[in-house]
Amino acid sequence: MGEGINRYKDVMRIVDSYVFRNVLLATVFITLVLAVLILLTQSLRFLELVMNSGASGLSFWILTILTLPKFLEVIMPLGLMAGVVFVYNRLTMDSELIVLRALGFSPLRLARPALVLSGILALVLFVVMGWVAPLTNAMLQKLRLEIKSEMSTLLFREGVFNQAGKGLMVYLRDRTRKGELEGLLIYDARDPNVTPSTIIANRGVLVTTDEGQQVLVYDGSRQDFDKKGKALKRLDFSQYTIDLPEPSPIRVRWAEPEERTFSKLLHPDLKDESDRLHRKDFMLEVNKRILTPFLVISFTVISLCALLLGSLDRRGQSKRIIAAISVVVVVQALYLGAYNLAKQSDIGLPMMYLVALLPLIGGCALLIRDSSGCGLRGRPEPDPSQQEAS
Repeated sequence: MGEGINRYKDVMRIVDSYVFRNVLLATVFITLVLAVLILLTQSLRFLELVMNSGASGLSFWILTILTLPKFLEVIMPLGLMAGVVFVYNRLTMDSELIVLRALGFSPLRLARPALVLSGILALVLFVVMGWVAPLTNAMLQKLRLEIKSEMSTLLFREGVFNQAGKGLMVYLRDRTRKGELEGLLIYDARDPNVTPSTIIANRGVLVTTDEGQQVLVYDGSRQDFDKKGKALKRLDFSQYTIDLPEPSPIRVRWAEPEERTFSKLLHPDLKDESDRLHRKDFMLEVNKRILTPFLVISFTVISLCALLLGSLDRRGQSKRIIAAISVVVVVQALYLGAYNLAKQSDIGLPMMYLVALLPLIGGCALLIRDSSGCGLRGRPEPDPSQQEAS
């Protein structure tokens, strides 16, 4: 008998490892696909900034990647839910779950690998939301300000007069695909001790050197009016250099709740008036970061209840899958609605706890109840009606 129990435990370990590995691979794949879609959509936000400012392609990719961690709170629960639905439905279609149920595996026992994985990912998401996402969000905002500050003088739009600094106006007719400027008109009155001058050039280019930012113009003329001689002076040139003003200093921003780590939210600077006024927002953000990881487990439990409870049909479970997706969408919508309500009313926070935890508690209760009628090894007890018929 001891040998049989050991064999049964070996079978359980093999099954757990098999299901866990398949769910993990499916979750990673789906999460990566969702992450790529997020990156593509978010990249459009920074494309115009990077192209117009002349920043490097590396800056563009850094800006785009820094936006990803804050979206993990949405894509990770959905990715795991989709992975669970895909794997358990495939196991049913291949009759593997039916065989395991016949061998005595209860629904709760079959759900254990996915529940363990959901617990691990919930901890990962808690760390990401508590520390990683706030740091990357703060870095993102800082980098955007740096690019705007360093490249503000290079953001010249076509067909309008661009204020490049105090006393410096730049007009350009067009910008080529190579970044060259065409049809330049520059008015320079920065030095009060020097007569203002006007530079007209056929083309030019923006460059950054060790001395600072400059505009190199070609094939043009420099004109200024001599007040003493009452004459207009003109100097034709093949190349002329115009120094642009230094970038303005980066202003110090007040860190939003989304940009603060978990510890900084719990211990704000009470000497700062803005921190004192936003203490309620800080506590709401703390509760959000505690509750959101539970959605990973809740969505998993909802999917497991839909696919494991009751009889299994290898011909297809499309209705159950649609039901699971619908419930998850409703829960996600209610959670977001409760979070937005919590910003305005105190009733929103209890609703967030209710929406996040009720599906988890209810789903676990259903799995336990459906598994309570099984024997020592989880084998379903025989149906009395079938015994009488036999």
